[in-house]
Amino acid sequence: MWYLYIALILLILLVLFELYLLSLRCRHGHPDWKYLRLWRYAHRGYHDKPAIPENSMAAFRRAVENRFGAELDVHLMKDGNLAVIHDSSLKRTAGVDVAVEDLTAEELKQYRLEGTDEQIPLLEEVLALFEDQTPLVVELKAERGNYNELAAATVAMLDKYRVRYCIESFDYRCLRWLRKHRPEIVRGQLSEQFLRHNDAKYLSAIARFILGNMLMNFQAVPDFVAYRFSDRKCLSVRLCRRLYKVQEVNWTITNTAQMTEAEKDGNLVIFERFDPRGEKA
Repeated sequence: MWYLYIALILLILLVLFELYLLSLRCRHGHPDWKYLRLWRYAHRGYHDKPAIPENSMAAFRRAVENRFGAELDVHLMKDGNLAVIHDSSLKRTAGVDVAVEDLTAEELKQYRLEGTDEQIPLLEEVLALFEDQTPLVVELKAERGNYNELAAATVAMLDKYRVRYCIESFDYRCLRWLRKHRPEIVRGQLSEQFLRHNDAKYLSAIARFILGNMLMNFQAVPDFVAYRFSDRKCLSVRLCRRLYKVQEVNWTITNTAQMTEAEKDGNLVIFERFDPRGEKA
């Protein structure tokens, strides 16, 4: 009888592995990759601290002038406008502990970035700069459960400008909205090994494990996975690439050696703090 128990255990393990593979589901072959693969992307703009802050108009102008694409972060404010900034709190970037979600566009403009004269830009200001220029990687920063509203507002704004772009988010629910309402947009699942880096502490360990291994991909069905460079060899990333032929994007690349290694594997790079052309940034 012992062999029946072994057979049952093996069957259960096989079923669980099949479910694991199905949970990683991705989409392959979006036609926009022909263009998006041509570029390297400057993380939060081509910033050069302390003179040029991240996610500033100066950083985005510098990206355009140097013919780089750019990655940027978008938050939904209380008046429905969209702010381009990484953190919800302005404490790190503007020295004031206020949440950007609690501000209006008018209130946002009173703050300055990282001790400079640079204001926090609105998304439409950045999009106007990138019209008919280099492409964008737009990261949706959902807060307080506003993932649907944020996704809808962002694509409505993007529709107004002649900008090439893709959209990514750590929150698979933003991507799920895109899958349902705007399936033609290239969408990507951002992730990392959260437990390894002790990130996203507000989530349970189980939730961080699930998100770090992209086990909610079946909800979003992303066109790409944007994974932390140092974590890129995890099993889930490898299976997404091998099984679903998904495009991989690596963040954040900080030197030529990392860039060379990532691009050798066919990955796109989101870089900062160096010039990918070999010049001093």
